[in-house]
This record gives sequence, structure tokens and C-alpha cells, in this order.
Amino acid sequence: MLSAAAILLCFASLLHRNFSLHDQVHHLRGQLGAATAKLQSCIVVMDSSLDMSSVFSYQSDDEFAPSRSLKNFSLLLSLAALYAPIVILKYIDLLSKLRRSRHSEDVAFNKRLAYRVDIFLSLHPYAKPLVLLVGTMLLIGLGGLALYGVTDDSLSDCLWLSWTFVADAGNHANAVGFGPKLVSVSISIGGMLVFAMMLGLVTDSISEKFDSLRKGRSEVIEQSHTLILGWSDKLGSLLNQICIANESLGGGTIVVMAEKDKEEMEADIAKMEFDLKGTAVICRSGSPLILADLKKVSVSKARAIVVLAEEGNADQSDARALRIVLSLTGVKEGLRGHIVVELSDLDNEVLVKLVGGDLVETVVAHDVIGRLMIQCARQPGLAQIWEDILGFENCEFYIKRWPQLVGMQFEDVLISFPDAVPCGIKMASYGGKIILNPDDCYVLQEGDEVIVIAEDDDTYTPAPLPKVKEAVYIDIVRHERNSQKILLCGMRRDIDDMIVVLDAFLAPGSELWMFNDVPEIDRERKLIDGGLDFSRLENITLVHREGNAVIRRHLESLPLESFDSILILADESVEDSAIQADSRSLATLLLIRDIQAKRLPYKEAIGSDGFRRSLSEGSWMGEMQQASDKSVIISEILDPRTKNLLYMSKISDYVLSNELVSMALAMVAEDRQINYVLEELFAEQGNELQIRQSDLYLREDEELNFFEVMLRARQRKEVVIGYRLEDAERAIINPPDKVSRRRWSPKDVFVAIAEKE
Repeated sequence: MLSAAAILLCFASLLHRNFSLHDQVHHLRGQLGAATAKLQSCIVVMDSSLDMSSVFSYQSDDEFAPSRSLKNFSLLLSLAALYAPIVILKYIDLLSKLRRSRHSEDVAFNKRLAYRVDIFLSLHPYAKPLVLLVGTMLLIGLGGLALYGVTDDSLSDCLWLSWTFVADAGNHANAVGFGPKLVSVSISIGGMLVFAMMLGLVTDSISEKFDSLRKGRSEVIEQSHTLILGWSDKLGSLLNQICIANESLGGGTIVVMAEKDKEEMEADIAKMEFDLKGTAVICRSGSPLILADLKKVSVSKARAIVVLAEEGNADQSDARALRIVLSLTGVKEGLRGHIVVELSDLDNEVLVKLVGGDLVETVVAHDVIGRLMIQCARQPGLAQIWEDILGFENCEFYIKRWPQLVGMQFEDVLISFPDAVPCGIKMASYGGKIILNPDDCYVLQEGDEVIVIAEDDDTYTPAPLPKVKEAVYIDIVRHERNSQKILLCGMRRDIDDMIVVLDAFLAPGSELWMFNDVPEIDRERKLIDGGLDFSRLENITLVHREGNAVIRRHLESLPLESFDSILILADESVEDSAIQADSRSLATLLLIRDIQAKRLPYKEAIGSDGFRRSLSEGSWMGEMQQASDKSVIISEILDPRTKNLLYMSKISDYVLSNELVSMALAMVAEDRQINYVLEELFAEQGNELQIRQSDLYLREDEELNFFEVMLRARQRKEVVIGYRLEDAERAIINPPDKVSRRRWSPKDVFVAIAEKE
């Protein structure tokens, strides 16, 4: 510190000596000018001029002295302003060290100052540019004062010259004299430092902006968009279905927010390789539990919000979904659209609806798959029907008001749509209650809406009533339900709910075999804890068997050839991993089919649908396909890729996967009223999809068009929505031609919405 002060004093003394010599030169120049003026006045012999010149020269000398004093003062002031803070800070730091030696807990002054500067720069967003601006102004001001002290220019010119040195370091090359050169070089060095700091700030600002865009932190300025919160293996199917739904509108916008990196999300969506059909998919990184992140994706302006279940533990996933619903209900601006929540456990549905109120629609994934498995076990071929109705690739449910139909009976409404199949009414007089398969005599009232199955919401409209044959009376035959023997392979967390549904659907005297590796005592305790009351089971008898479904000798202990239906469940022990669950289900399926094929005599296989299959005698695959004619196997598959593999091999009759859950989520997201339709079709009571033999509606060799078949089915209070011909692999829902008559085969089947038997 003392050495710096000594150097400073030496430098100041040198500058003062230089300026003193400079003043003497100026003084001599002044005297020389005065002498020259006197000589000229003597030559022209003008006494008055001589007197005035003398006075003027003396006045100039008198005024020059204070002008040089001002320049010297400005130079010293600039030097003092530059070095005084350093000296003061060193002095204060020395005092703080002396004081800290007495009080060891005191923090050094330089550390406190650095901390305050850090806080200032951190808390205020414009602190760095402000500090840079103040530093630049100080550099220009001090540099201008220093130039004013070493040159003959005015103060304003010196300030401007100082700015040019800051803006362009090359301008100091024109300086003349030691003092001006020294000052100009110092200002230029300061200008380079200012420029470097400014360049750093601009670079950081641009980098932060691009980093924000890359990581998905920017705000989404959209409205009437579909917002998806979360990430799971169902996302691909869900995006595909919403894109198909938006195609008729020319496309739309889907915003996906998850706790993943934006680039990673975009890369995963690109790998899904489906056609967006004009829909823009925007990804943002954030947490749906944080209100600031929800506002970032314009949650209040979304027309629908889909909350995906988290992969892993079902209770933790549902708890997270509940917290997300709480966050959504806390948005101050309110929500324009409804919330569709995917849950994993049916027991948590009541709590989520209690928190969300009228805003929330729930889809319980395990419950949907479980009920579909049960329906498909009772009615082979129903899985394909559900795949066609759920989602937007084929025909689906729509609800719309048609004022021109007011006053018509439902029987006439049924045949009023050439391009759709009416199947229910939304009754305005009962608060919007949805009724599937209403009575023929029901008359549409003002405000009622018609529920139809159509290809799209803009592809159908009422038309004049077609000419049809008078519906001939047919004998209504109610087939008695036969008792069934069903095997459940695996253990699910909601298996108690499946048992209750099976008891409602099956005929008295049916047997339900439960085969898994959970000990029988623990199994019964789990069922009781889940809410199952064994005393209330009226139609089924539970048979417990313990074993591992992927070990052949354990499966061989079961009478596999005697079961009417076998349901292979995604076991709860591996439900956290879709790949492991599917591998286990696939192994169980192959083992069961192989055991059945070994126990059954080989014959040319005739499918359950009545069609002859081409098999190579003695082939392993052919034997397993033959075994499928004896009993129906329904496999629960979580990964759609595994589903495609099983579909191509045809060793499992029906495969139900998470893809169906994605379809249901997409339909409810597009129109929340569809959830009430699906709930009734899945419930134990009310109406359901059923496959009917043609002899229930037709006489042999009778020719009818589809409208006439629909009217014939009304005698059984059923709504026919499609059919499957004898030589067809898939059913046709909402046939495009409903007026052309044809001769139906006894092996043709019809798809109908009918009351549960």
C-alpha cells in the first residue's frame, strides 16, 4: 500500500513539473506576442493602437493563469477520483483486519462488500447492464477531465474525444505529446474492457435465451389447445388419436408438459412415426405441480387437460394425480376446459372427483382393461369391436342436437341418418341425463341431443325417412345362460373388483379358478382387504390354486383343456415394468397353448368364428392355433409392440393393451359426455355391446337391408350398430350402405347394444 502511494506521488510530481514547464513556455510565448505587437504599433506610429494592444496582451496574460489552474485542477480531480476509492478501500480493509484480530467472529470488509455486490447483481435483473452503463459514463467523464487537463481543447470537446477513445481504441493514435498520449491510451484500455464486458453480457443473454428455448422454458401462447400433463407409454397412442380427431378441423395444437428435457421429448415423439395430420405438438419441460409452470403452458385457455398416470406404483401415481388436480383447481384465472385424469386404482376415483368436482372426468386404466377382458371372455370377437369404436380411426360416439328431429319417436330417429347409427338420447328435461337404447315410443323434446356412432362429427346429418319393409314379428328367444369355467392367471391389485364383475355377468354355477404364486391365506386376506365379501358371491365359486404361471409343471397341474376362457393378467409383481409384465404374459400364453395342443387330438382347425384356418400339419404354431379353438385366451398386454407380435402369430384370441386406455382418454378429452356412455357400457348393469347370431333377427333366405335389420332388432329392444359377414375378418360398424338389400348367411353375426342379460 505504501509503495503504491509513493509511486502515485512520484507520478503526480512528474506531471506537475511537466505542466509547470508547459506554463512557462506559454508565458514566454505571451511576452513574445506582446513585444511583437508593440513593435508593430511603433512602426505605424499609432499611439492609441499601441496602448490598446498592450492592454489586451496584459489582459490575456492575466486570464491565462486561471485557465491553466482550472486545467490542472481537473487533471488532479480525475486522478483523485480514480485512485481515491482504492486507497479508501485498502484503508478500511486494514482497519477491519485490526478489528478482526480483536473479534475473531467479524467478517472481513472486502468479503462483506463482495457479498453485497453479488446480492445486488443476483436480485436485480438489470443490475449488470446498469453497472456497465455507470462504469462507461465514469470512464468517459474522468477521461474527459484528464484530457482537459493535458490539452488546450474545451471541456465539451474533451468529453467527446474521450467517448471516441472508448468506442474505438484506434483513435488515440492521433494524440500528440506525452500527457495526451498517456491519457488517451488509458481511456482506450478502459474502452476495451468495457467492450469486452458488454460483449460478455450480450453473449450470456443470447445463450440464456436459446437455452431457455431449447429446454422448453418459454411461455406457450395458445388457446383452445389440448394440454397433456405427464409422460408414459400411452402418450404415443394418445397423441395419434387426438391428431386423427383434429384432422377434420384442419389440425390443432397439442401441448405436452412433463418433467423431462424438451429435446428428449421431441426426439421420443419423432421416433413414434405417426402422421400428425396438421396438428402441432409443442413440448415444454416443467412440473404440473407448480402453478408457474402451469401458467407457462396457458392452462387456463386449454379446452381439455389430460393428466397421465405415472409409471410405477399405483398408489404413488394416483397420489401424484391428486396433487396435480389440486394445482389445477388453484389456477386463479380459472379453467376453460375439463380435466381428464387417468387413475390406476378404482378406490382412489372418489377422492379425485371430490377434489376436482365438476371439472374432472376419470378413466381408471386397470378397471377399463379388466372389464373389457371380462366382456371379451364372455363374447369372443368383442375386442375388435371395442378397438373400432374406441378412438377416432374408425367410427366413434358423437352427441349433437338436431332441431329438425324434435317431435319424432326414437324408432323413426333410428333410421333418419344414412351415415350414422343412433343409439341413445341425452335428455334435456332430466338435466342432460344420457340414455342408451331408449324405448321406441320416446319422443324427442326441445333441447334433446342424439347419441350416434359415426365416422366423424361432420360426416352425418338427418335425411328423409327411407322406405323400408314393415317389421315382421319374430319370435323373441331368450337363450339361457350356461355356466362357465374361467381361469385367472396372475394377480392384480384390483382383482377383487374383477371378481365382483364376473359374479354379475356369469350364470349361476360358474367356477372361477385363481392361479398365482400368492399363498391362499394371503390371497384371501388381500381380497378381503380390497373389499370383497365372499358371502355375496351368488353365481361363481372360487377355486384357489397356487403356482408360478411361467413354470410348465405348475401349469400342467391345471385342467387347461376344460376352461371356457383363460384370462392372463399383467401380474402386480412386475406391473412397474411394461416389458417385464409382457414377457411374463407372453411366456404364460405360449406354455398354456403348448400344453393344450399336447392334450388335444390334432385335427384341421376350424376357428371359433367358423372359418377354416390354413395350418401345416404337425407344425408347432399350427398345433397352438388349433388349441385356441377349444378355449378363449385373453391376454393383457401393456406395450402395443407386444400386441402386434401376438396379433401376427394368432396364438392368442384377443389382446387388450394400454392402447385401448389411450383411445378412451382421447375420446373423453374431445367430449367429456362420452365418459358417461363408456361407463354404462362397462358397468355391471344397463346396456352393453353384444354379438348376436343372425337367426335372432332373420328368417332363412330372407333379404333385408341394414335399416330393416335395425327395426327388426327393436322388437328385442336392441340397437344394431354393425355386422360381421361369414367370410370377413373384421366387423363393419356403421355400414355405409344401409338401404341395399342382401341375403344374409346363418353364420353372419350382428353387433348390438342391448341390455345385460
